[in-house]
Amino acid sequence: MSEHPQLPHQSQPAPPPQPSSQPHGQTPPQPPPGAGLPPGYTPAALSPTEERNLGMVAHLVPAVLLPLSAGTLGFVGSLVIYLMYKDRGPFVRQHAANSLNVQIITAILLVASSVLMLVLIGFIAYPLVIIVATVIHIMGAVKANNGEWWQPPMTPQIVR
Repeated sequence: MSEHPQLPHQSQPAPPPQPSSQPHGQTPPQPPPGAGLPPGYTPAALSPTEERNLGMVAHLVPAVLLPLSAGTLGFVGSLVIYLMYKDRGPFVRQHAANSLNVQIITAILLVASSVLMLVLIGFIAYPLVIIVATVIHIMGAVKANNGEWWQPPMTPQIVR
């Protein structure tokens, strides 16, 4: 019988190693950082309109998710936007960080409200925290859409 040609999924033998032209103990010169990477690996700067829109989205996503998920998914939206766009422009970074800060304080207050449910006051505090956080996010979305730098009220700057 005749030999079968080698199928593409079968591995080929590795070529023999080439002798190094570098003297023993020296490392070869390294390419500059980012050399050889596809263009998608370097974040491009955003236009002012894109920064405003993303700053607004950084507040709108949690504003929608907070009431729909009883306060559990707003944090995820803020975190994803912060991590994806924090290096793309100062305006979107500040608004995404503000959104994340609001979510951190909201999570702390929701945990405290959950504990206070043992003495019944938490049943009033829990929805109140969600309403206040949603209003703060809506205010932030309006400010971002107008291109205004803004620090949310009653919110310490944990993430910068």
